[in-house]
Amino acid sequence: MTPFKLLFPLALASLLFSQPNSFTPPVTDTVVLVVRHAEKSGPSGDVPLSAAGEARAQALAEVARQAGVQAVITTQFQRTRQTAAPLASSLGIRPQVIEARGPVPEHAREVAAAIRARHAGQTVLVVGHSNTVSAIVAALGAPAFPDLCDEEYDHLYTVIVASEGSARLVRSRFGAPSTITATCAAMAR
Repeated sequence: MTPFKLLFPLALASLLFSQPNSFTPPVTDTVVLVVRHAEKSGPSGDVPLSAAGEARAQALAEVARQAGVQAVITTQFQRTRQTAAPLASSLGIRPQVIEARGPVPEHAREVAAAIRARHAGQTVLVVGHSNTVSAIVAALGAPAFPDLCDEEYDHLYTVIVASEGSARLVRSRFGAPSTITATCAAMAR
């Protein structure tokens, strides 16, 4: 065996271990899937999901599993918790509840702060409400858009937050298409 072949492993090891803090593993993007809760069984109050909502929750679970979701955030209302339940149950994840009380911008900032503090570099599902989805997307650094109208349930907003803080937004849909009235269609973005 030549001296080079004997010394090369030692030289390589000394380079790797002589500067223990010189290698920093790459930081990955944080991916946040933001959706509105699925269809509800009544017009107001803390109502459960309808049959259509339960089907949408199952569709969301499949999409979120394929996206590699590692954490789930909901509000205290049963419609958000039930929307996330099929995914959380299949992955063995206990959703973090961030209560939606007080001003919407404050709630959105609290959700974004929780993601940055606890889930940086992960893929997170956030289940919100028609009036919080856009605010949460904006709090994560992506462009804001008008609130969702009451009939919109099929939007999936993916916010990709780079390690340096910039964010980009990908809009898509999941599950059965929402049935939209003319009033809602007039609000189209």
